[in-house]
Amino acid sequence: MKLNRFAPAAILAAGALTLSACGGSSATGEEGNGGGGGEGSNLSGTLTGIGASSQKAAMDAWIADFTSENSDAQVQYSPDGSGAGREQFLGGNAQFAGSDSYLDEDEIETAKDVCGPDGAYEFPVYISPIAVAYNLEGVDEVKLSAETIAKIFKGEITKWNDEAIASENEGVELPDEQITPVHRSDDSGTTENFTEYLADAAGDTWDEEPADAFPSAFGGEAAQGTDGVVQTVNDTPGAIGYADASAVGDLGTVHVKVGEEYVEYTPEAAAKVVDASEPVEGRGDGDLAIDLKRDTTESGAYPIVLVSYHLVCSTYQDQETVDLVKAWENFVVSEEGQQSAAESAGSAPISDDLRSQITEILDTIEVKS
Repeated sequence: MKLNRFAPAAILAAGALTLSACGGSSATGEEGNGGGGGEGSNLSGTLTGIGASSQKAAMDAWIADFTSENSDAQVQYSPDGSGAGREQFLGGNAQFAGSDSYLDEDEIETAKDVCGPDGAYEFPVYISPIAVAYNLEGVDEVKLSAETIAKIFKGEITKWNDEAIASENEGVELPDEQITPVHRSDDSGTTENFTEYLADAAGDTWDEEPADAFPSAFGGEAAQGTDGVVQTVNDTPGAIGYADASAVGDLGTVHVKVGEEYVEYTPEAAAKVVDASEPVEGRGDGDLAIDLKRDTTESGAYPIVLVSYHLVCSTYQDQETVDLVKAWENFVVSEEGQQSAAESAGSAPISDDLRSQITEILDTIEVKS
């Protein structure tokens, strides 16, 4: 298989951010509504997916839309976290996985044992800002640099009226209130993306290696999954946490310092960081992993962003599974599927160029010989 690697600036074309009317190709590749065939669909069986909780809102929408058009097909997704998703997928316990971080070198090799000699394919399906959300009554806007965020989550800044925070928020009346940093208790791609941002943008202030497990030495409150972090911040006055932006609800969200300005999260601002990024070097033809440029100083870019992937096998045991995986993933990346995610989760739709590359990859999935 020989596939063209994507040009980074094409990942999120400007036009992709405009939520236009539904249409385009169906999940089976035929012109239609993108749902995979409606009453005439011959798809059947059950797909099991496990992984990133960040994708939950989008996944709920994708499953509802896909199964409404394919009444004999079922898709089950358990949002147990990216680490659990990769582990179960590589253990042969799921037909696909969602992950907020791409496979490492050891996982790529393990995938060959499970998926055949071409291993697993991974491609972006969900692009979204990670919000730094806080619970601070009467404070509508907080501005923070990467260094200050790092010190808060390391436990070095413990009060909201600390001089480091106050100096970035002139004119804001900050309370003499304890800060409770909240992090994920489970292995999480959101944590890896967040700590990767701190490692790249906060300089020597954050000297930990990025990882999907938050450094236990820093203390704070731990919560399971995206929903757990948001609930804990909601329930704890003075708390601050990080979570997929689609899940933070009415919590306040930090404007992050980029260059000499402070940027609020939006899908468009997240897209600017992705556009400035490069493909990961040395990956296989079926691998569309992205090396995000977290320390960008581009005006209007929001650097705390996750690119969440789907992982599928290059081969499966039977044709029914092959057909169902192809149809499902083609729907997820279709114009209709991406619009559904944008409306449900506030994500940024992928570009037509990236969609074309993904569908080319999906077309090569086959039955194990």
